[in-house]
Amino acid sequence: MNSAEGPPHSAQSPMSSVGVAWMTAPCPALVVDAAGAVVEVNARAAALFPEAVCGARLEDTAPGWLVEGHRRVTTGGADLAGPVRGRHGPWSLEAHPTLGADGEVVWWLLDDTDRVLAEAALHGERERTAFLTDASSRLLASLNAERCMEVTVQLAAEHLADAAVLVASTSGRRHLLALGFGGAVTHRAERIDPSMVPGLAEALQGFPPVPSRWIDASALPGWALPDGFDGPVGSVVVTPLPGPGFPAGALILLRRSDHAAFDASEEVFARVFAARAGAALSAARLYQEQTRITVTLMAELLPPVLRRVHGVEFAGGYRASTDTERVGGDFYDVHPAARADQESLAVLGDVCGKGLDAAVLTGKIRNTLQALLPLADDHHQLLGMLNEALLSSRHTRFATLVLASVRRRGSTTRLRLTSAGHPAPLIVRRDGTVEAAATAGTLIGALSDVRFSTAEIDLQPGETCLLFTDGVIEARGGPLGDAMFGEERLRARLGECAGLPAEAVVERIQMLVAEWIEGNRHDDVAVMAITAPHTTHPTALDGSTPGRLTV
Repeated sequence: MNSAEGPPHSAQSPMSSVGVAWMTAPCPALVVDAAGAVVEVNARAAALFPEAVCGARLEDTAPGWLVEGHRRVTTGGADLAGPVRGRHGPWSLEAHPTLGADGEVVWWLLDDTDRVLAEAALHGERERTAFLTDASSRLLASLNAERCMEVTVQLAAEHLADAAVLVASTSGRRHLLALGFGGAVTHRAERIDPSMVPGLAEALQGFPPVPSRWIDASALPGWALPDGFDGPVGSVVVTPLPGPGFPAGALILLRRSDHAAFDASEEVFARVFAARAGAALSAARLYQEQTRITVTLMAELLPPVLRRVHGVEFAGGYRASTDTERVGGDFYDVHPAARADQESLAVLGDVCGKGLDAAVLTGKIRNTLQALLPLADDHHQLLGMLNEALLSSRHTRFATLVLASVRRRGSTTRLRLTSAGHPAPLIVRRDGTVEAAATAGTLIGALSDVRFSTAEIDLQPGETCLLFTDGVIEARGGPLGDAMFGEERLRARLGECAGLPAEAVVERIQMLVAEWIEGNRHDDVAVMAITAPHTTHPTALDGSTPGRLTV
């Protein structure tokens, strides 16, 4: 055919308006008239639609989406002559129309399968990435190990399988299990035999999982099936939950027999999810273990709760320099005597610095004092040996403290007070008079040559000796926010506490200092009250009437 002459034009030939280029086109092409009848097909279209012969109805030979596209083009004209897409067998096709004369339409079909598959894969990866992002956020939202196990099986049962079972690693005889199905999660501790599930024993040791096709789903033990899980199991995946240095456990994924079995890509994705879940679970367990250790250590570092000892009232109060911390450099202790006729030893001190570092040294001082209790009768010797112990340690901090040996004799309470570089204790008499104990000395842990002086004080019923750290008198606040609380103000307020029990004195001083500080920064604050109690005499033989207070 001479192309310069153009295609022949004949009313009887369908080629009159569409030409012959379509016959050798590298893609399937077919001509359909306005009535929906097939006019011509090329070889590729004939292979794609075997029944598409001349004169056949398009609706009898092609998929419905192409028929509908042809209808829209023939009725709407060029305005609706855009491509249409759909599936035919294993292929995804994109059909482009070209309008010819007399309402004929040439349909050019392009194989769009690879693009559709790529888009589907991209969409799937985006969904998986979004799931992993959400899963990571939910898994790391709590450092509670049980909650982390619960979230893991919930996510796995909702997005990866029909049900999920998490088997936690354990060094005991029982394994902790979390079983998720239908949105519900149950926790159990059972003795199990991991070898009953192929690959579980290896997964608990951190080894790679076995392929799911190797696992006989019908042989799963009862403990591996969540409550309410109905229908036979058709496919099982067992994957480890890796952690930093040691595995956190293993995850078992279950699908019913009426659902598609796990394919290779799903098994790989399950391992990716399990890796994130294992990291979160390991972090939660590590946090709980560190918390347990911290609580144990805190029990030793925190000041103790004081009580009455051999007829003498002791009360203490402590506030760390930072509200988020529970320990610091201030401390106090009471070491009760074995017998009432012996002296009990009370100590209140202040280590240079704040926070946990200072608290570590307070623990050392308290333990050393505990070991030196046999020397408690001689304050100077005890403080000298404590000073030597601190100088020989690796710590470079120093401390100040007050020792108080306390013994009750009849209605009088005798105190021996020795200060080691610490503010002198204040004595509150029954008439509200406040006086400082005449004791002074060298701070501990700084100099090899230390000297001390001891004061002896007698307390009558209702009188109190207050021991305090410099965090009380150096607390800054007040109307302008920068004035120190000061010893003079402390004495004035302490005089108002005359006759109060030890607990009330401590609460009163703590409240006043807290009001003075408000939101300002402050040092550690510690106070201890030693009070000679009031005596009472019964006024009724039946004991039902309160005693009469004698002051």
